[in-house]
Amino acid sequence: MAEVLVYVDHVDGAVRKPTLELLTLARRIGEPVAVALGAGAAGTAAALAEHGATRVLTHEAAEYADYLVVPKVDALQAAVEAVSPAAVLVPSSAEGKEIAARLALRIGSGIITDAVDLEAGDSGPVATQSVFAASFTTRTRVSKGTPVITVKPNSAAVEAAPAAGTVEALAVTFGALATGTKVTARTPRESTGRPELTEAAIVVSGGRGVNGTENFGLIEALADSLGAAVGASRAAVDAGWYPHTNQVGQTGKSVSPQLYIANGISGAIQHRAGMQTSKTIVAVNKDAEAPIFDLVDYGVVGDLFDVVPQLTEKINTRKG
Repeated sequence: MAEVLVYVDHVDGAVRKPTLELLTLARRIGEPVAVALGAGAAGTAAALAEHGATRVLTHEAAEYADYLVVPKVDALQAAVEAVSPAAVLVPSSAEGKEIAARLALRIGSGIITDAVDLEAGDSGPVATQSVFAASFTTRTRVSKGTPVITVKPNSAAVEAAPAAGTVEALAVTFGALATGTKVTARTPRESTGRPELTEAAIVVSGGRGVNGTENFGLIEALADSLGAAVGASRAAVDAGWYPHTNQVGQTGKSVSPQLYIANGISGAIQHRAGMQTSKTIVAVNKDAEAPIFDLVDYGVVGDLFDVVPQLTEKINTRKG
């Protein structure tokens, strides 16, 4: 069976959930070979082996932390040349998509971004995408070279499938461009204790109907009762009620959780583009004609200031 390269997104050896999802998808089309780079790369092996990686190619060097993107592209190119894979899978983060695009250009291959599913095909992997603001679903394959595919978080369930996970050193030679852009400082993001928005299984969002910064506490309380991430519509962000980093939509972040709860959000196409691939969608809005109700699985016509506190209380009671 052909091998499939999986780029490992990790923090000092702690593997992030989207990578484990990629391993599940990779097993559908071949044997997963993980590529772990940077500090702690060797420490990823146990988690990767538990989820199906037959081999783990590692390379640790200061360049991965000190410089932007290009050293990682150099390493992935070296892995492609060493393995001759059937495909390369990368998490569909902002950095992941830049790495994938640069890699595809380097190796003369086609690229597919923001896939939400993956299956084996007669002429190579076939990816499912949601396009045109999630109004259409397409099935796509790369017709030239080794397919480079980025996959959105929450596109597949994480499945344990123990494999050998043999750790092997990857030989990497950095090119002249690898040190072209240096990281001069880092500021840790303030932790809220909530999941990362794009990776969360549940997202609770607030929109124009929240009507103020002080009222986002209702949205946060509901999110915390569910162990969810907090999102916001563009209207709420533009009004300064919530940080831009939490914006869901075409000009914000794209999410695809198991459950999405929209509170006081009308459902304009800009917002729908960022959350329409959610598995189950619930909306609370006092306007029965709001466009969001055309999209939802469950809708509550009512004032969010009445509905959300009651919902939060019910959830906390059941948990208790």
